[in-house]
Amino acid sequence: MTTITCLKYGADQEQIPYRPYPGELGEKIKQNVSLKFWQEWLALQTMIINENHLSPIDPEHRKILEEKMRAFLFEGEDVTPEGYSED
Repeated sequence: MTTITCLKYGADQEQIPYRPYPGELGEKIKQNVSLKFWQEWLALQTMIINENHLSPIDPEHRKILEEKMRAFLFEGEDVTPEGYSED
């Protein structure tokens, strides 16, 4: 297992075993975001897609998702859909 220093969880975290996103951003994620943190994003992304009725094949929707991904992973922002409740 390869480890990295994760932006959220710190040192000695399991690295994502693949580049999870295309291009330079994907490499930045792989080097700075642990597998655990990435899995948190994937769960949140699913929630965002469902709550906001987004389509990952729509270029405008992909842009929204990428902006939220950057905010969540690199800026520590809460991007949970407004009004979302697990009840």
